[in-house]
Amino acid sequence: MTVTAVIGSQWGDEGKGKAVDYLAERADYVARFNGGNNAGHTVINEYGTFKIHLVPSGIFAKNAIGLIGGGVVIDPQVLIDEIKMLNAANVQVDGRLWVSPRSHIIMPYHKVLDGLYEEAKGAGATGTTRRGIGPVFADKVSYNGIRWTDFTSKAFEERLALQLEVKNKIIVALGGEALSYEKIRDEYRGYYLQLKPYLKELFSLVQDGLKSGKNFLLEQAMGTFLDTDWGTYPFVTASTTIPSAASAGLGIPPRYISNIVGVTKAYTTRVGSGPLPTEITDTKSAVYEQFGEVAATTGRIRRVGWLDLEIVRTAVELSGTTELCLTKLDVLSGLEELQVCTHYELSCERVRYADVDSYGLEQVQPVYKTVAGWREDISQARTFEELPLNAQNYVTMIEEAAGAPVKWIGVGPEREATIRR
Repeated sequence: MTVTAVIGSQWGDEGKGKAVDYLAERADYVARFNGGNNAGHTVINEYGTFKIHLVPSGIFAKNAIGLIGGGVVIDPQVLIDEIKMLNAANVQVDGRLWVSPRSHIIMPYHKVLDGLYEEAKGAGATGTTRRGIGPVFADKVSYNGIRWTDFTSKAFEERLALQLEVKNKIIVALGGEALSYEKIRDEYRGYYLQLKPYLKELFSLVQDGLKSGKNFLLEQAMGTFLDTDWGTYPFVTASTTIPSAASAGLGIPPRYISNIVGVTKAYTTRVGSGPLPTEITDTKSAVYEQFGEVAATTGRIRRVGWLDLEIVRTAVELSGTTELCLTKLDVLSGLEELQVCTHYELSCERVRYADVDSYGLEQVQPVYKTVAGWREDISQARTFEELPLNAQNYVTMIEEAAGAPVKWIGVGPEREATIRR
């Protein structure tokens, strides 16, 4: 029995979807344990190209069962659309996907409030996805949430009426329009009926799987430095993103998590506001254009920067990462020189990421070293030895700085464009 957690060691968008899709071949269960549909994972395989937000990316492995734990917040329409998309692509989901009835539901007022809060903050906006993630997690911890279990009794109607009485006052005060109880009640009853065949208490299933030696592959949403506690607060997500969240979000005791794969992009990107020490600010530069990406969830242009080894090293130490999966190494091809941040300095003193808050992180000076790049196209390489020497050196440098071996190297977006060491 193995339990492997796949986490992002930067600010998300590291390529976890591809990593999970690749690693899921030997998994009996693939599971999401945190976040919501604010995280988008892109998967490219023999079935096609998919942008997945709630269903585990490992669902394409024919022998794997998909689990969505109680730590995930769910937008019902998004989940229904994903199930339909997968079934239409001949990826059989029925009977292979189970959703915890403990999971909290994103309601219309969560999305409305998410937008109104951002607008009210003006220049101080956090840069949320406006998917209602923050407000639904706020309701969860303040005893105001609605879960799938509420639909089995009159609790749903009673809780919805109470929440709308409170939420509509806030919405109107912030300049919005009050929401209709009847419309939301009927809409969400309909969602429940569509998703009821997928709802199943996961505790016994997970515990029995652990006891019988099944292999679990756990898929983190977001990235390490969007964690509520360890990320660049307040420019973070609303849930815990480090592997320990699998205990609360799925019911897996920490001692069972034996492998932790840190997915690391060969450079750095970030969506939304918050510090990015190695950011490339010249948006017209050739390097910026080469690194440029569009976020799978929001369609926003990602901010880009050079590889930050201090961030990767901290993520490895924080999560106990046992091995790294390096992605998008092919994007660096064609650059003669690469800049790599080795550490930070503040007021002429060396500091760690954990020594400063998010505002202090905006003031640090990243210390770079220049390393040789390579011109060769590496997208067809399938062994480490096929990589140019400078690309091999780049990988080795990351291993030595992070203190964890690079076991997989992505040289393209497709599943097969992966080097296994």
